Amino acid sequence: MGAGSEKKKQFPPVEEQLAYLKKGIVDLFTEEELRDRLQASRSSGRPLRVKVGFDPSAPDIHLGHTVLLRKMKHFQDMGHEVTFLIGDFTGLIGDPTGRSRTRPQLTRQEVLANAETYKEQAFRILSPTETKIRFNSEWLGELGAEGFIRLAAKYNVARMLERRDFRKRYAAGESIRMHEFLYPLVQAYDSVELRVDVELGGTDQLFNLNVGRDIMPDYNLPPQVVMTTPLLEGIDGSEKMSKSMGNTIGISESPGEIFGKVMSISDDLMWRYYLLCTDFSKAAIESMQEEVGKGTLHPRDAKVRLARELVSGFHGETAAREAEEEFQRIFTRGGVPEDVPEACLVEGPVLESGQGGHGWVIHLPVLLAAEGLAASRSAARRLLAQGAVSLDGRRVQEEHLEMEAGRLRQGILLKVGKRRYLRIRKA
Repeated sequence: MGAGSEKKKQFPPVEEQLAYLKKGIVDLFTEEELRDRLQASRSSGRPLRVKVGFDPSAPDIHLGHTVLLRKMKHFQDMGHEVTFLIGDFTGLIGDPTGRSRTRPQLTRQEVLANAETYKEQAFRILSPTETKIRFNSEWLGELGAEGFIRLAAKYNVARMLERRDFRKRYAAGESIRMHEFLYPLVQAYDSVELRVDVELGGTDQLFNLNVGRDIMPDYNLPPQVVMTTPLLEGIDGSEKMSKSMGNTIGISESPGEIFGKVMSISDDLMWRYYLLCTDFSKAAIESMQEEVGKGTLHPRDAKVRLARELVSGFHGETAAREAEEEFQRIFTRGGVPEDVPEACLVEGPVLESGQGGHGWVIHLPVLLAAEGLAASRSAARRLLAQGAVSLDGRRVQEEHLEMEAGRLRQGILLKVGKRRYLRIRKA
């Protein structure tokens, strides 16, 4: 079918689109330009071209990553064309954003392996059939030395040093490698190659996104609209969601684990998760908040609804219902999960003989980190200090715990936080 015979696409009214697309957005350059492009799109029937780049430096996606993925879905909901750009070329450079030192470069095999895992998880939110997948090595690999020199001529070092990460490192006398200056430029060139109307990114990507906005007119293209999404706080409510902080909700975690972690967040943080991690409209969220304020809706019930929404989105409605039932059984009625994993301890870094050969000493930070109950030994020490660890119902804060041999042979129930269990015994 020729281009002239294609059916004109229909889009919702511009103001309706704007309200939906702006939900949870931090930066928007500019709203007037976005409105104009939405209007032109609606008049012509041509969807906006929306680009989001991902450098697959790690294979796992947590809830913080889904804030951006969900905004991509919102553009899809409005009928626009979303490109999921995998930075297999830029991933070899390494994004310097937020780094105090040069990021280690990955091999191409590592980048591609991570990309495949990333795609599989991302399609739990995005429509696989409506998402364009591109790799920026398609054009950057062909740019050549002359092309890179011409691209580098589009920007100057003074502008690069306006970037906070670079400015701090330069002032501190820390190394900045030349290839790190290339990263924002090649990301910007992706926008040129794809002729995008809108580029999305986290707030930490604002500089990179604006470089694209700056250089597009040099290629006789209108500057892209830039939109940023906030960085999501972890379940501790204070730090950015990060695997190193041990405060994440991984979208590939079990339904019960996701449900329990959501139920552990504070009532105040719950509303931010509603805003950034669900498709509920801002009006619907505000209505729930009003009900909680009036006492007609218990905060716990609102949180259950949030947990159910998130689990069903990643694992399906059946899994969400079963996770809710399991949560109610364990935490409302004081039960213990039926499928508690078990660890058989052998003498070594986790377990050593007590003084005089009597009993055993368990090194809890080593145990918690080894069994995945804490992100690291230092994170395990924080959990112990916070009183988040118990053995057979008794809270413990000692890092090195003496245990009778007989009791350890029988098995002990270890609990971390409100929902993580492990039964330990001597092998």
